[in-house]
Amino acid sequence: MDTVTISPTFRVVIPKRIRDALHLRPGQKVLALRVNDRVELVPLLEPEARRGFLRGIDTDVPRDADRA
Repeated sequence: MDTVTISPTFRVVIPKRIRDALHLRPGQKVLALRVNDRVELVPLLEPEARRGFLRGIDTDVPRDADRA
């Protein structure tokens, strides 16, 4: 698990390991969500990148109570 520090200007740096795994790039937009007592950053994809990304997905997955 990686720990980040909030700067005096409220900026955080996403660790390289996570940036690489999610293929994040400079200037990419992310959606910041407040979920109960945490912050989630969700990368926003260009419409072309979203095409067909759900094809073949298994929808029979147990969900956490806060995600239902």
